[in-house]
Amino acid sequence: MAPPSTRLKLAAAVLAVATVLLAALALLTKPAEGPAAGEAAGDVAVPAAAVGSEILLPLPRARSGVSVEEALLSRKSVRAWREEPLDIEDLAAILWAAQGVTERTAWYRRTAPSAGATYPLEVYVVVGERGVKNGASFLPAGVYKYNPLRHSLVLVKLGDARSGLWSASLRQEWVRSAPASLVICAVFERTTRVYGERGERYVYMEAGHAGQNIYLMAAALNLGTVAVGAFDDAAVAEVISAEPGEAPLYIYPVGVPREPYKGSFEKLHELFESARRG
Repeated sequence: MAPPSTRLKLAAAVLAVATVLLAALALLTKPAEGPAAGEAAGDVAVPAAAVGSEILLPLPRARSGVSVEEALLSRKSVRAWREEPLDIEDLAAILWAAQGVTERTAWYRRTAPSAGATYPLEVYVVVGERGVKNGASFLPAGVYKYNPLRHSLVLVKLGDARSGLWSASLRQEWVRSAPASLVICAVFERTTRVYGERGERYVYMEAGHAGQNIYLMAAALNLGTVAVGAFDDAAVAEVISAEPGEAPLYIYPVGVPREPYKGSFEKLHELFESARRG
């Protein structure tokens, strides 16, 4: 057995290491002291926390200040982006809008309706180099998969895969230039084993529900997106390293619009009034 002096030194060293680790953890999880000038108290950005290969995303909260009516009015397809990264909290909000959990009843209910709560959709995210800002740093470029129950991203592979996704999507430039893209895949068997052949129709319906949620959340956050359906299915699956049985249905590049757009109810009223006058 080591002498008492040695044991005391060892204990002190362990305590010092533990103190450093706890301090680092506190800094990682500590909320900001207060909002910056011009920010509301609920607008302080919260960075994501890494746990191994999993990124725990900032939890959902009301932060846009935009009504459903305003989001609907401003919803449009955007294909040109500023050279600016997304914020991790904005990406988290869009992922939650697409397939996030809202409550636990007999099952974990999500933001988009699903036939029989079969939830066939899986969402991947292709993140570009310096494409998603996370606090004072950036989310590493790579392909991630969204975990709805834990509201987290699980790393699939590192590296900027946007050029591969651009090539697989018939070289649509807005896919390559966006800081990040969501790829919606479907496991049809989850739904067809319950509803038979008709279940395939339900899967496509669900993808549409999720896609509209992406559009509306993007509009509420002053971001832009566009639904991309023209691509080589097998090539997209290879780029994102999709699991067997996962079929790509949609690509949604997301970014800061080069030309911001806000709908106007006044102009909408003028349009209706003109139409009614015949």
